Amino acid sequence: MTALDHLTQEQLWDARAAATYDTPGTGMEAPEVLGPTVDRLAELAENGRALELAVGTGRVAIPLARRRIEVSGIEISRPMIDRLREKASPEELPVTQGDIARTRVPGEFSLVYLVFNTIGNLLTQDAQVECFRNAAAHLRPGGRFVIELWVPQLQQMAPGLPAIIGAVEDGYILVDTLDITTQRLVSHHFTFGEGRSATVGRTPHRYVWPSELDLMARLAGFEPESRHADWQGTPFTSASTSHVSVYRKAADGR
Repeated sequence: MTALDHLTQEQLWDARAAATYDTPGTGMEAPEVLGPTVDRLAELAENGRALELAVGTGRVAIPLARRRIEVSGIEISRPMIDRLREKASPEELPVTQGDIARTRVPGEFSLVYLVFNTIGNLLTQDAQVECFRNAAAHLRPGGRFVIELWVPQLQQMAPGLPAIIGAVEDGYILVDTLDITTQRLVSHHFTFGEGRSATVGRTPHRYVWPSELDLMARLAGFEPESRHADWQGTPFTSASTSHVSVYRKAADGR
């Protein structure tokens, strides 16, 4: 057990994380990233209500709501909700504070979605299964649950070394340490400033294989509908490093 095991999600996603989470025009919010995401989700919603699990600061939910889709959110972090509120009112985007594996929102939805690898923030298989069941409980019969997730790249891990270098960029290095027995991964983010100054951030995750995700979906009453390598519909292959998977709740509601 590490020091990170004692941190709650509320502590990890604190005011400091919320203040630096948004990256307008770049990274997750670059037009070529955000545009196709919102386009595809709007299509899958089929003019019905949408629910974002782990809505964060509203990166996806706000532009989706401005497509005249009725969007609600669930978010565990109060600072993230406060940051969202600087951009969208409760009337435009209602948010319920709580755990995405258990928190319920009133009403029935056509679409529930969970993007940018966030199911990995749930650190046990049981919690991830409960997240699927919670998504199913919110959906109308025939409704869809969409997950965006990375594919574990364990083949990059050198024999005998428990870490993978995820990125080396100007002023930034990412190192992931892994425990393959628990499928636990800790991302270590090193950001370098002027001179010798540097900051370190760490976030824990539980990685999930695509086939394991499919089994979780089946346990929750979903049927697989599609899987692509990205939001634009690129075919998913053995070389893909991420996927967008769409599951559909049985039409009879079971």
